[in-house]
Amino acid sequence: MAKSGKSASSPKSGKPQAAAVPVRKSSDQPPTDWLERPATNPEQTPLLRKLFWGLAAASLILLVALSMGSGINADDKFQDDYSKKLVSYYSTFGQDSAALNVPDGNMHLYGGFFEIVTGFANKALGLEVTDLGYHNLRHGASAILGWVAILCAALLARLIAGWQAGIMALLILLLSPRFVGDSLMNPKDIPFAAGYMMALYNMAAVLNRMPTPGRWNLVGLVVGLGIALAVRAGGLLPFAYLGMFAGLHFLLKNGGFQAFSNAKLLGRYAVVTLGVAAAGYLFAILFWPYALQSPLKNPFIALSKFAELEVRIRVLFDGINLMSDKTPWNYPVKWMLYTIPLATLLGLVGAIAWLPRLARQYNPLWVSMVLFAGIFPVVYIIYKHSVIHDGWRHLTFAYPPLVVAAALFWNELARYFSAKKVAQYAVFGAMGALLLDSTAFIATNPKYPYTYFNPLVGGIKGAYGKFETDYWGVSVRQGLEWMEQQGILKPDMPETIVIATNMYHSAKQLTAKYGDKVKVKYMKWEKRCDDAWDYALYPTRFLDGATLQRGQWPPANAVHVVEASGVPLLAVLKDNGRNCTLGMASAKLGDWPTAISYLQKEVQNVPDNDLAWATLAQAYLNSDQLEEAKKAAEKALEISPDDVQANNLVGMYWLQKGDANRAKTQFETALDREPSNAAAYYYLALIARSQGDNQTALNNLRKAIETAPNFKAAYELSAQIYEATGNPSAAQQFRAALSQIK
Repeated sequence: MAKSGKSASSPKSGKPQAAAVPVRKSSDQPPTDWLERPATNPEQTPLLRKLFWGLAAASLILLVALSMGSGINADDKFQDDYSKKLVSYYSTFGQDSAALNVPDGNMHLYGGFFEIVTGFANKALGLEVTDLGYHNLRHGASAILGWVAILCAALLARLIAGWQAGIMALLILLLSPRFVGDSLMNPKDIPFAAGYMMALYNMAAVLNRMPTPGRWNLVGLVVGLGIALAVRAGGLLPFAYLGMFAGLHFLLKNGGFQAFSNAKLLGRYAVVTLGVAAAGYLFAILFWPYALQSPLKNPFIALSKFAELEVRIRVLFDGINLMSDKTPWNYPVKWMLYTIPLATLLGLVGAIAWLPRLARQYNPLWVSMVLFAGIFPVVYIIYKHSVIHDGWRHLTFAYPPLVVAAALFWNELARYFSAKKVAQYAVFGAMGALLLDSTAFIATNPKYPYTYFNPLVGGIKGAYGKFETDYWGVSVRQGLEWMEQQGILKPDMPETIVIATNMYHSAKQLTAKYGDKVKVKYMKWEKRCDDAWDYALYPTRFLDGATLQRGQWPPANAVHVVEASGVPLLAVLKDNGRNCTLGMASAKLGDWPTAISYLQKEVQNVPDNDLAWATLAQAYLNSDQLEEAKKAAEKALEISPDDVQANNLVGMYWLQKGDANRAKTQFETALDREPSNAAAYYYLALIARSQGDNQTALNNLRKAIETAPNFKAAYELSAQIYEATGNPSAAQQFRAALSQIK
């Protein structure tokens, strides 16, 4: 090749040739950067930056202040116990190993970050679980972690689209009642959301500056990954995200697969990604005794066990009471649709519809990441048919990324109209208007903002009786505070006051200061007449949706009702003569005349006591007062259509009247309302046997035994049928099983 500045001759012709242009080797070509976007910084003014941090600081103060008024949530029964065991484990350097196996709630399968930090803080301050300060400290810590999640979401929006987008994300999250409400007292879902969001933001920040990421972002990524896994095994998810998005960033930033030829750059990505993941994993297991026993095995065992160990409870969904493992696929979607502020919903729809534009304007990898991080978990639990309850609290961590996506839409819509100030201000005004409803709810219900429902379902009034409201039972605190204000509870009480509730843990801790002057009894709503009490505190949790929708609650003996925007959350009941308890006790003894006497007095004083009506129906039936029994049972069903006892009693009425067909229809209706009604299966078996259909009878008896394994009458009837049909060996098996039942 000729030297520069001289011509070359053809070896054949000898004619002068044009100077040759050096050809760059393909490896010297600058790699294509598919993530490069033009700068979009018209809003990057010092004023917006100051406004962002001012709002962030104010939101921290606000969240911590609100947390001081929150009640104790129902799951703290497990969390407080686990915290105590964890503090003992680390204080004794592992000699007290109770934290390694906690069957009550399977808490050992959860990381202990939140419980360890707050547990040692409470220990240092000398606070016990019976002190209000103990719970206030935990609530304050939860609020701080909720703020961390909000801040990291806002910073991610700022990283993608600037300070204006960051402010929008911050405002939407701060005015999201469900997220704010959980931030005040949720020690599981909020810490996990904080770690998740912290990991996402710092992941983007670290990869944005590759191959020389910022030191503090590396630290933030390690801590975010660590906190997420140190709260629950699902924290392995952001570790997977790190690998996926680091790989995508490496390819898209450096020309695709040709980037693999750059060994130095590939090595740098590998070192950063694997190093951060290892450090985050180490951080997590240091706060998780169960994981410490086998760091490379136990976290994955915990993850695999969650599906089978998930608590199955009765939930209210779309006006129907059902078990949480029987909820339809759209359970989380519908809950989110009805409880997320309209600004988030419209923004999210806009972000998805405008995704091509957002991907052109901003880094498409981070736009995709926020949508993926928010939508994928929802899609995955639907695909896996995961057992979830309490609305979408198990998906709390997925909400901040969805807000970031919504903020990107609102920000881009405002930029789209930047040349028309009136239209741009209309965009800001529209977003603000769509946040008014949620803002007003937080302002008027600061103790329990998580009970919010948006206008799509008619607010909390439209949702009442269709969806659960105070499923955590935090309003127990407000109920007890009312009793204190009325002088019912006070240090110098002359006599002991007995309080019944299905939210035992919170009531017990909040009344511990009264010593033996207050006795708290755990009693389910449907068992509230099984023992004597003076006052009772019951939230709407576990009540029949039909009862709530018909206005049959709170009952007539309620002396105070805690409300949210005019909707009852909790009733404080006062007993009147203990007639229901005495009547129920008499019925258990078979003293039907006495039972009738007491229960008649009860329904006169409390005409909407479904338990009293149902037991009165049973007493009438056993006293051969069939018509009175039917009237009492039907009265119970007017109040509580799903009442198992009342439904069965109506069926028994028709049996005694000799109308097997109507009895069969009634028992089938009873099973539709409550599939675990073993007695209904038994009576259907009796009807089938009387009609000569032994196979149907045996099928129903099998279902009765599956539902209630200790149902003696079902075993006995099965044995009788097998004996009558010439199968003595099968009959012997059932009698043998019967003999094993105590």
